[in-house]
Amino acid sequence: MWLSLLLVAAAAAAPSSSNGGATSAVAVKSTASEEAGAPVLSPFVSFSIEFAFFPDFAGNLSYPNRFSNQLLDNLAEIQGKKPLIRVGGNTQDYALFDPTLKTATNGTVIPSRSPDYPYILYIGPSYFESYLTWPSTKFIHGFNLGKNGSEGLDSVLGTVPHVCKALEGGKLAYWELGNEPDLFKTSSQGIVRPSDWTENDYVNEWLSRTRAIRRAMAKSCPELAGDAKYKYIAPSFAGIKNSLDPIKTWQAGLDTDDNIVLNSEHNYIGGATQPGVTLAHTLMNHTSTVASVSNHVNLARTLSSKNLTTGIPYILGETNSLYNQGAPGLSNAFGAALWGIDFNLYCASQSIRRTHMHQGSDYRYASWQPVQTDKTTLGTKAPYYGNIFVAEMVRGGDNVRVLNLPLPEETSAAYAAYVSDKLARIAVINLVEYNYTEMDPTAERPSARYAFQVPLTTTEPLSVQRLLANGSNAITGITWDGWSYNYELDGGKPVRLDNVTVGETVSPNKEGVVVIEVPYSSAVILSV
Repeated sequence: MWLSLLLVAAAAAAPSSSNGGATSAVAVKSTASEEAGAPVLSPFVSFSIEFAFFPDFAGNLSYPNRFSNQLLDNLAEIQGKKPLIRVGGNTQDYALFDPTLKTATNGTVIPSRSPDYPYILYIGPSYFESYLTWPSTKFIHGFNLGKNGSEGLDSVLGTVPHVCKALEGGKLAYWELGNEPDLFKTSSQGIVRPSDWTENDYVNEWLSRTRAIRRAMAKSCPELAGDAKYKYIAPSFAGIKNSLDPIKTWQAGLDTDDNIVLNSEHNYIGGATQPGVTLAHTLMNHTSTVASVSNHVNLARTLSSKNLTTGIPYILGETNSLYNQGAPGLSNAFGAALWGIDFNLYCASQSIRRTHMHQGSDYRYASWQPVQTDKTTLGTKAPYYGNIFVAEMVRGGDNVRVLNLPLPEETSAAYAAYVSDKLARIAVINLVEYNYTEMDPTAERPSARYAFQVPLTTTEPLSVQRLLANGSNAITGITWDGWSYNYELDGGKPVRLDNVTVGETVSPNKEGVVVIEVPYSSAVILSV
């Protein structure tokens, strides 16, 4: 049985340079085939939270951040589990432990390094309370590798009794040591290793420090120091072609101790201040997304062909739209939510088994702002709605595989989700930029019509769920299937709005063709 996909132009569709005329059908099997990605790791939709700002996101025992927890619960309700939380980022390699510090953190921002997070950072014992505020949540804790010498090692070992106690009882997922060490000798945030530091040097440091941490953990939390639970994600490199080669790193014996369970790499599709970065051509562009992910696909294949990571799934332990914490008007706009859908589903279709979308207080690309600041209003942000959409597409736990359905235009993307190898859902993302503040408010919003040849066994109507906003540049007024998750409505709980049409269905014709119209800058899921 075959499932065919056909894109045809609606009367109001764009000219051929955008979502143009009818194209030949794209055929895919109705049951998952080799072309589909490997089963996603549940929970697929996960987050990475900047180490310095974790207390903002989670709160503490006296003042837990219930808003953040609600947003995580929303995702768990859809995808079956709460997002897995990696606590790390640049500031994990700045953090030093001060056992006398009365507050969770004491940070100093040095604008020449970065205006967005502290370059000098101390954490106290109360920092680890933040791990206790989100029920049913598992964490990856990031240890500091950037600070070397006795000061750095003593600081890390001083945190071990606190963090392992906080993560006992099922809260621990894995450990991580070092954030983007492939930039240690080149980073504009501060060089912390000499220019002749090699892959072998890194591996030797990594092995020495993880062994020291394990010895310390055996004294404080022996259960977590055993072979079954003392596991890491690594190497957490920033990119494929920086100053350390990931292939040489694995060849140098990174997994000598057989304790790496996930091959974690990082990815950003561009930079916040890079020339030429735009919403339409950088984010809302399927070709750009494919090119960015292809670097990881090629690396994963090379590592596999050399038997260097056999049995170790490939994930993105930190990723988001534009590095340097995103750009206003781009990373916080609805177009970035659509980008996030395309990016995450394409990753899943290419056997990248999980993605951790990076977050931080006042970060432009954040899915939500956890606390009120003088820069950013507390609340749910546009990218969160993209997270919700992806969670719906991967509903079904570890039994979900995603297939990319190639379309001829870079302003459209489509995917099929299979649950237990049966077709369950089809997603379509119309990436044509629709800047509503520049459009005639009396004119009808353009759309494109997509037609799917569904399996002949499918005779029931397909349910339709839409992700909508006024346009690609909207930062508010976003709904998913009529639901709003805005903080001001009910603290982030889903609220059904009266002014959005829901309950839509579409039926196949006698040839099994289903036609769905998708407005510019919007997305839809059809559920079989």
